[in-house]
Amino acid sequence: MSKIRILPEILSNKIAAGEVVERPASVVKELVENSIDAKSTKITIEIGQGGRSLIRISDNGIGMAHDDALLAIERYATSKIYNDDDLFAINTLGFRGEALPSIASVSKFSIITKDKSSVSGTRIDIEGGKIKKVSDAGAPDGTMISIHQIFFNTPARRKFLKTVTTEMGHIADVVSCCALACPDIQFRLIHNHKEIKNWPPVRSPIDRVVDVLGNDLKSSLYPFDYNDNYLSLSGWTSDPAITRSTSQKIYLFVNGRLIRDRGIQYAIFEGYRGRIMKGRFPVAVLFVDLPPDQVDVNVHPTKHEVRFARQKQVYEAVKSGVLNIWKTRPKAQWANAEAPSTELRETRPLSFDQPPATPDVQNTLPEKMITEPGPLSPTEPVKLIQQKESPAIPPANASPMPIEIKTEPEIEKKVLEKAPAQATLRQDAPASRQVHLWEQKKFADATVIGQFNNTYILCEGDNELIVVDQHAAHERIAYDRLKAAGSSNTHPSSQKLMLPETFDLGYRETAVIEQMLDDLNALGLEIEHFGGNTFVVKSVPVLIADREIRPLIIEIAEAMDAYGYSPGLEDALDQCIILMACHSAIRARQSLSAKEMKELLVQLDQCENPFHCPHGRPTFVQWPIKTLEKSFKRTL
Repeated sequence: MSKIRILPEILSNKIAAGEVVERPASVVKELVENSIDAKSTKITIEIGQGGRSLIRISDNGIGMAHDDALLAIERYATSKIYNDDDLFAINTLGFRGEALPSIASVSKFSIITKDKSSVSGTRIDIEGGKIKKVSDAGAPDGTMISIHQIFFNTPARRKFLKTVTTEMGHIADVVSCCALACPDIQFRLIHNHKEIKNWPPVRSPIDRVVDVLGNDLKSSLYPFDYNDNYLSLSGWTSDPAITRSTSQKIYLFVNGRLIRDRGIQYAIFEGYRGRIMKGRFPVAVLFVDLPPDQVDVNVHPTKHEVRFARQKQVYEAVKSGVLNIWKTRPKAQWANAEAPSTELRETRPLSFDQPPATPDVQNTLPEKMITEPGPLSPTEPVKLIQQKESPAIPPANASPMPIEIKTEPEIEKKVLEKAPAQATLRQDAPASRQVHLWEQKKFADATVIGQFNNTYILCEGDNELIVVDQHAAHERIAYDRLKAAGSSNTHPSSQKLMLPETFDLGYRETAVIEQMLDDLNALGLEIEHFGGNTFVVKSVPVLIADREIRPLIIEIAEAMDAYGYSPGLEDALDQCIILMACHSAIRARQSLSAKEMKELLVQLDQCENPFHCPHGRPTFVQWPIKTLEKSFKRTL
């Protein structure tokens, strides 16, 4: 008996469905792309239970006649390619003819369609790949496809579906991307009979970009264009100050098709070289248009990847397009919108328990202010003072400034008196020895020498040079304060906002923040759902009172979406505290006075783990005098 067998058609369709239909969002993508190819101007997406119970896509496109509708559900039936040449010059989103039969093989499927030349529409009902009924139906011009109970006959695939919120988040992402690619088409997204989003057609693509990404980004997006004889680029990319913790907000389109391409992403990062931190990602919407025969879209079952005939030329064009933005800094090309300010905003070091001074009080303060010297209790907060004449973050090309320490005589005397005879700080010492060592020798015992590059605090121990990273150290202090407040079930000190701040989020971020409202409130961040995707912040912890709230909320939402959030989950809450501590900490390139530096070291001593920030980075490094002397050839 032969061991090789030809698979039944239904089974082969199920295998094909495994490649094309990964989850409900894959079905939405395939069907919406078909609607776009059908020259639709209105597309409605109705979802039930995150796609488990219902996916319905209806459009007002060209529709199909009776015979074409029957052919469309056959495998490899398509109206978009006819010969080999067409396969290598594809200018439509769909072309394989696999989507409809693959989807129909793993669901209860029905299609109602009508073209302009037909008197009545055609309805076809299919269950698990088998045609159950074909009939005439009254219908407007266009097509409506309904999918009920996806994966009902493949339970192994159905059990791997995620929660309703997660699956709906993926669907919302797919529709958002389609809306970005086709600003002249109206998209309506409905979930459980509730309209989630309605994107009306717009004349200018930037209006659709702002509608999808959020109106608050409107003044922070720079348009760019690049054209040569081979390809053209267009799109928008964010100001270097606007970044995300993941690359999810980088949208790449090649001839209108959403793709994922690491090479293009890397080219974008190269255009930002020296302007954003490593591990941060800009917001970008990039459209690449080139001849269809110069790009192969048939290299991946889901068509998410493409191959370029001149790959290096495409990447260089993207890099040049982004670099040109920073050379010209054009104003935004939309009505009544101002370009983002290129001035760097001053940031002020924050105390942990004291609310910021009111504007009236601040106006009465001298340009430089040093707090009165006095003993510091272990529980006293760091009171860091702003030096107004020093910018918080000097320009990257600024020349190094000489270290200038100005202290009152009493403070300087106290600092010198506290300098220990022996203050050995060794990070690489054994753990058992380190505990005993730090009972006697602490950060506050070291003598503050000054500040290097407005980022590192230079200290002198016993025959050692100690360098403290001010951001990492302050981040550890803030984290321990928040963590202690959470573990003791006491709310951290918070401050009511005189004018509550409202902001919009995407669908996935909205779903996550809705679940987190109680936990965030316990951390001193009072947020209320304002309807739809809008939230309002009413109060914030004192330590982040001077910081921008929306970037923090977005980063928390994105991190929790990737991390997997469940209310009350300790690890997830710990990630939130880490993010809040990071946003509240003193920044690099921020000038500090000698008093501020000394108080920062005192507070660092009170931390449970003063050696590392919450992300695991070291808070200090050190060089023994012997190492320095060897470097200068003073000793062998």
